[in-house]
Amino acid sequence: MKTKAVRLYGTKDLRLEEFELPSMKEDEILVKIMTDSVCMSTYKLVQQGENHKRAPKDLKHHPAVVGHEMSGVILKVGEKWKGKYKEGSKFTVQPDMNDHGVTKTAGYYYENYGGDCTYCILPKEVMELDCLIPFEGDSFFEASLAEPTACIKAGYERMYHTSKTDHSHTMGVKKGGSLIIFGACGPMGMECIDYGLHMKDGASLIVAVDLNQERLERASRIMMPQKGDKKLVFADAGKTDNIVEYLMNLTNGKGYDDVFVYAPVEELIEQADQVLAEDGCLNFFAGPIDQNLSAKINFYRVHYSRTHTVGFTGSTQNDLVQALKSIEEGRLGPRVMVTHIGGLESAADTTLRLPEIPGGKKLIYTQTDLPLTAIEDFRKLGEKNELFRKLADACDRHQGCWNGEAEKILLDEYHVSCTE
Repeated sequence: MKTKAVRLYGTKDLRLEEFELPSMKEDEILVKIMTDSVCMSTYKLVQQGENHKRAPKDLKHHPAVVGHEMSGVILKVGEKWKGKYKEGSKFTVQPDMNDHGVTKTAGYYYENYGGDCTYCILPKEVMELDCLIPFEGDSFFEASLAEPTACIKAGYERMYHTSKTDHSHTMGVKKGGSLIIFGACGPMGMECIDYGLHMKDGASLIVAVDLNQERLERASRIMMPQKGDKKLVFADAGKTDNIVEYLMNLTNGKGYDDVFVYAPVEELIEQADQVLAEDGCLNFFAGPIDQNLSAKINFYRVHYSRTHTVGFTGSTQNDLVQALKSIEEGRLGPRVMVTHIGGLESAADTTLRLPEIPGGKKLIYTQTDLPLTAIEDFRKLGEKNELFRKLADACDRHQGCWNGEAEKILLDEYHVSCTE
């Protein structure tokens, strides 16, 4: 079977090409990829090529299919897995795998397996390590976004707080406490807000800080109706002379129990450290390219106020399973992350220019050739194009967000089925 795929041959060398997949073995599974969400991690991989710690060292001769936030349909199940997986079912994957001490990551490592393709073969370790995960939701794009949602869940789980009376550590954000997110209106920050709003025993105050007025306005429009009994505040750092003072005043000078930093910027890290409450936890979530990124941390407060810092990359398999369950049950809405839709032919250029393209998540429908298009442009394009008029109408019915109804319209337009 032929596939089209975007593969990495070296630093900034992405190529969309068509090639023949090898014959599927009895311990492998053939799948049809429907969606892949472009991740900033893939951009960082492409910028570094073979120097990236997850990439193989011979990309020139063994190029890797990029993309790891994928979803699709199982087409053919090898004999070994026929009792466990069903043909025709939706799926997503846990991309990170430790195969007998060797780290193998979808979208970084394999020649015939990744998210930016039309068809691919899942290698045996994906099933052996239970990294092929069924999805019962209505759409494909939500399954793609389960992986970044799982990373956000992992960030929340990594927070911890200590005790003055013993040496115990309590994991997770402080119940009823205050939480702040720096870089909050990018795609991951948006879902971080969404996750915080839906936490049963989470923070009672959530403050979202950003510099971009358009992103702040979009985030406020989408998130404010969801806040329930939580207090949600959006702070425009560009309009405040002393942002630290302003943020501290929102807590009456106490500071924040839990602090997320979603952009690898020295100034943001230092501001985040300055607003920590006693026993406050700072989570540096953003993955930097600069291996020498440093910032000033107040160690007087580390000692006397018990402030602390954590970081984590990726998510666990349990995080992904729980994120999928929350999405299936409608308790989380990763749709808030998406601002652009495109087809496979737009994937390479989108990945290479990702930091330059405004907005949130760029979602690739691999079975289409749609140019990368902003959701906010649908209505204007719909004046001359019936597809975009229908998509605009569908998004308007969902607070301006991408949704399952719009996905079905798009797939029907391109006559995409769940079979070969």
